[in-house]
Amino acid sequence: MAFGFFFRDLFIPREAVLKEAGIKPGYRVLDYGCGPGSYILPLAERVGKVGFVYALDIHPMAISKVRRLISKRNLENVQTVRSDCHTGLPDGTVDLVLLYDTYHGLERPGDVLKEIYRVLKPGGILSFNDHHMQPEEIIKRVTENGLFRFQHQGNKTFTFIKVSETNSF
Repeated sequence: MAFGFFFRDLFIPREAVLKEAGIKPGYRVLDYGCGPGSYILPLAERVGKVGFVYALDIHPMAISKVRRLISKRNLENVQTVRSDCHTGLPDGTVDLVLLYDTYHGLERPGDVLKEIYRVLKPGGILSFNDHHMQPEEIIKRVTENGLFRFQHQGNKTFTFIKVSETNSF
């Protein structure tokens, strides 16, 4: 799997994908389904020393690989979370969530979207990409529960905005 990510990252650099997300210095970002950590270094650089990155994955080997990366690069603004759904983060504390190439494989996608909604700040951003799904399906599945509003489609990602708490659930 890591071998496949190497070639993907070679042909489509992670930085090019992250440009569409609009990450700013000081942001708190959750990389939901971080895998081996392809986005971790560019994320840590983009959020800077005053920002923070949470790297979540269900697989122990992925978390182990990200932890080695954190240690090797002495990244003080990155923390791993091992989970299949719940982040353990406080409500409304994350500016942006990356959900890249993960949604199609989730056992409980609705629960994951609710958890992402919970941890996002009001007006927070969900940056979404899943090459296993068609654009129409992505927009329908992410917006159908009323938690997120489609904002725009970029070259590599879809951007959704957290809707007001008064309009959901």
